[in-house]
Amino acid sequence: MTILETKQTANNFTAMLTAHGRSPDIPESADMYGVLIGSWEMDVVDYCSDGNVRRGRGEVHFGWVLEGRAVQDVWIMPGPDERPANPGQIRNRYGTTLRVWDPSIRAWRVTWINPVSGARNELIGRRHGADLVQLGSHADGTPIRWIFTNITTNSFRWIGEALEPDGKTWRLEAEFGCRRMSALDLLRRRHSGNERLEDKMRSLQAEEVS
Repeated sequence: MTILETKQTANNFTAMLTAHGRSPDIPESADMYGVLIGSWEMDVVDYCSDGNVRRGRGEVHFGWVLEGRAVQDVWIMPGPDERPANPGQIRNRYGTTLRVWDPSIRAWRVTWINPVSGARNELIGRRHGADLVQLGSHADGTPIRWIFTNITTNSFRWIGEALEPDGKTWRLEAEFGCRRMSALDLLRRRHSGNERLEDKMRSLQAEEVS
């Protein structure tokens, strides 16, 4: 396959996968994840079982897919600009979540897959007040709770917890502080090294000021 054919295939795949917005099949009242659509940078904190705390940075990108009947995301930690050639498996995430509305249970079925580590989780997502709460389990059966909280137009906090053996105590496993990436941030990323970048950035900055 030539480079041109490869690019065309990628473009066709993206066009068939992505959607411009939520499907009419999903009630507006059930649209939990629409507020997250877009690109975000994040501060990552992992709380290891041995008591160590690991900090880093990353990115997450959300979009409507499958004719707007699902929301898919890509979580990248370390982020694209900081990923080493061989990052290993520990605290390395380059995975995706598919969230599909299921009208039969009036909730979202959530599947997270991280091929780097082999992790796979199935959860059910529902709105609890202002928070988006997803309940499921790790591969070993340990109940987990993943929460989107403190959600605003330009920021949110993600919390990952696991239930202790006592059946009462939730142990914090990870938390991500996320900030929406601006159009300027995305432009820098997509046109890194492009000679026309400066002109495009100045034009974008002028639009933002006006």
